[in-house]
Amino acid sequence: MKVLLLEDVYKLGRAGDVKKVAAGYARNYLMPQGLAVLATPGAVKQSGRIKKQGEVKRAKVNQELGGVAEQLAGKRFTFAAKASETRRLYGSINTQMIAEIVSEDIGVTVLAKQIESQPLRMIGKHKVAVRLTVDLIPEIEIIVHREGETPESALAEEEKEALRAEQALAYFLEEEEDDEADQELAADETVITDEEQTAEAEVPDQDEEEAEETA
Repeated sequence: MKVLLLEDVYKLGRAGDVKKVAAGYARNYLMPQGLAVLATPGAVKQSGRIKKQGEVKRAKVNQELGGVAEQLAGKRFTFAAKASETRRLYGSINTQMIAEIVSEDIGVTVLAKQIESQPLRMIGKHKVAVRLTVDLIPEIEIIVHREGETPESALAEEEKEALRAEQALAYFLEEEEDDEADQELAADETVITDEEQTAEAEVPDQDEEEAEETA
């Protein structure tokens, strides 16, 4: 189904664009939310006007939130949570929780749907994008640490885990190289053995030579 966008829709298009989408997505979300209409010939004729209106509105919102985006870019937020020895949380830090702490910090309401992240389920540092507008998407840091411990301890624990993973990978690759070397050596020995057997077969037996001479 083709629709004409009336508003900017993240990861789909900007106001005035004609896009092909699933019928269910159009009927159940885009149209009820006033974000799009069916792309009839009459509606498409209005695309130029809608684009201009969208550009004006977009520029205004970007200007209003530009300072907020700069303020958020690279900003760090922390969450304390219960976790297992393997750093996995008993639960998760979801987008609603992140939206609330961001909104409180910047004084501007941010909705959960504007947080580009899956639920966070591990101790450590996570990069999360905040979609303020279609153009302004600053990235923030979320540090999840154990209750009763500091954010720094979570980062240190994550670094240790990464180091262990690197060492394990290096050991695995070294073992693979050793196995390949052993296989190559075994293959070389097989070739040498075959060549020796061929050479032995080509050398006449001494007894046979004497018998032939006597005859």
